[in-house]
Amino acid sequence: MAIPELKYNEAGLVPCIVQDADTKEVLMMAWMSAESLVLTLERGETVFWSRSRQELWHKGATSGNTQKLVDLRYDCDADTLLALVHPAGPACHTGERTCFYRSMLEE
Repeated sequence: MAIPELKYNEAGLVPCIVQDADTKEVLMMAWMSAESLVLTLERGETVFWSRSRQELWHKGATSGNTQKLVDLRYDCDADTLLALVHPAGPACHTGERTCFYRSMLEE
């Protein structure tokens, strides 16, 4: 598979939205480097770049909450990725299914 020319930011990263392939629920957003993108495609599970730890991060490597890759798409500007996955557990480190569980409109 050929990897398209993506527009990485000044840190060499591109945002990746992660979405449940079946429910279409947005699970999380994380950053990918060129290396994590290649590893994601090779392993068939999401691998990101942790900005806080400055290292590769295989989602679920310690928690077991992996994300099996179904499809990996890029947008019209080639500056954002969309990973469609089958999650093996919650996406959020808090234990919530999605990182987007809080609303600014609800009290």
